[in-house]
Amino acid sequence: MIPANLISKKRDGHYLSKNELSDFINNYLTGSVTEEQMAAMLMAIYFKGMNEDEIFSLVQIMIDSGSTLDFGGSNRYIADKHSTGGIGDKISLILAPIMAAAGIKVPMIAGRGLGFTGGTIDKLESIPGFNSSPSLNQFKKWVDENGYAIMSQSIDICPADKKIYSLRSKTGTVASIPLICGSIMSKKIAEGISGLVLDIKVGSGTFMKSIDQAKELGSWMKKIGNLFDIKTDIIFTNMNQPLGRYSGLACEVEESIECLKGNGANDLIDITLELGSSLMIQSGLVRDRNQAIDVQKDLIESGKALRSFEVSVATQGGKLEKLKSSTKPKYETLILSKSEGVVNTFDTEEIGWALVELGCVKKRKQDDLDHSAGIEFLKKTGDSIIKNEPVYRVFNSNKKTLDNAAKMLIKTINCGKRHADQKLIFDNA
Repeated sequence: MIPANLISKKRDGHYLSKNELSDFINNYLTGSVTEEQMAAMLMAIYFKGMNEDEIFSLVQIMIDSGSTLDFGGSNRYIADKHSTGGIGDKISLILAPIMAAAGIKVPMIAGRGLGFTGGTIDKLESIPGFNSSPSLNQFKKWVDENGYAIMSQSIDICPADKKIYSLRSKTGTVASIPLICGSIMSKKIAEGISGLVLDIKVGSGTFMKSIDQAKELGSWMKKIGNLFDIKTDIIFTNMNQPLGRYSGLACEVEESIECLKGNGANDLIDITLELGSSLMIQSGLVRDRNQAIDVQKDLIESGKALRSFEVSVATQGGKLEKLKSSTKPKYETLILSKSEGVVNTFDTEEIGWALVELGCVKKRKQDDLDHSAGIEFLKKTGDSIIKNEPVYRVFNSNKKTLDNAAKMLIKTINCGKRHADQKLIFDNA
């Protein structure tokens, strides 16, 4: 295999065989293919795409590069949820304990921050002592004991994806449908699940900017799920504004706890219940969506979902009682409106980049995250606003980056005379 030859072949729009892809990726894992060569290949795929055989091969190669989980002896439905990423999206932290309390096992392998979107693992690691890197045997034991557990991608599960995932963020190739499919679906299939619900975000605050792009991605995900005998439901949700009241690291964990106490923002709760309904219907635990929503609300109101979260976090070494004191921000500021009227739109992607500046996502591999950092959204679309009224409360523990982020956020809100309603959940057709 000559790496430059395969890069040129893909650059010119030709298709690569499974053997060619396998050789290139496996040689990248051993170091025979360099970072620069893999970066060039990712860029070629970004611009030229992949056909069906290539995408299916990519998923299989990533699965075969590591170990897989097996829950074959379980009498409970094994399922998971995945989001394509958005601003303020902490649904995994809320949904997994609800599903576990409902009787579904959720072995969730989650990611770190990618591009301008925060990572579930980075948020959980705001909790002092939380262990996101257990052995696979320990992880499976936690899932069997508590109904769910959340871990970061290890060197054992899809190591090819783990290495490529990091490079995609550094090379601007995150928003590639074949690469998204390969990354997400390989990890989910390796979990040993029978069912999956995918929350595909659409809008300015995610990688899929239009519903047409999102539906193309959803169609590929469904094909891959079917090929590997996984029941796969797709939900398209709006990311033209931040989700919930907070975005950041520790603040999103705290908001998730409030949701599990029944105090969640309407948009956050509505999408969580919609995704949970898909998994509950798949599992056969309920007849229809209405029953699924009622069951989930009961689990929240009874406190069972919150207890599921607390037990799981404690099992993974997390000390929730130390969360607030250990992640208290040193600095904060308010961002005031420059105009008045009704909030029409947000530049949600720019909000994401402001969160990167605050320290919620690493700019470089060697950077440290600021778990105290985040934004509170004091206004959402449709809210009335007057000049010099607070729109955001911004906080972290680094005054310089706080000031930089504040300058970025001033330009992210647009006001008008009247708000045009936006759907929270898009039609799946």
